Amino acid sequence: MELNLLQINDAIKHIRYLYIEPAPFIYYIEENPTFIKRIDAVMDYIQNNSLSVVTSVLTLTEVLIHPLRKKQSKIAQEYREILTNSQNILLTPVNNNIAEKAADLRAQYSIRTPDALHIATAIESVSDAVLTNDSQLKRIREIPIILLDDLDNPT
Repeated sequence: MELNLLQINDAIKHIRYLYIEPAPFIYYIEENPTFIKRIDAVMDYIQNNSLSVVTSVLTLTEVLIHPLRKKQSKIAQEYREILTNSQNILLTPVNNNIAEKAADLRAQYSIRTPDALHIATAIESVSDAVLTNDSQLKRIREIPIILLDDLDNPT
């Protein structure tokens, strides 16, 4: 499948703050063969256009589980580095406003608590969109949801 970089550019060209949930980070760090070209193109666009990435501290928890369980300390360290030491990634703590917004989203959409916390963090941090690969989140109306899976499909 040929990657359509123009579509990636079109999807994120008006975004200043892009919330990225855990799956795209996992695809990027662990070089998932299905998604690596797309997430590399997104990360290149972010770097080349001075876009800011926002994510929750919950992302750090979620991405570390598998490497810690498998005793993959190098991969765990790569996650720590990208999430805590990158200049254009803002690691956002969960606060009372985010917790309450997450409860509202969970009640309204019947989504899982981690998903609700991610979406609430994106909304409360005034992100312009959320990059995910969870198609269930497309139901959310409060913020645009960009599926990594859709980026190479024609519009």
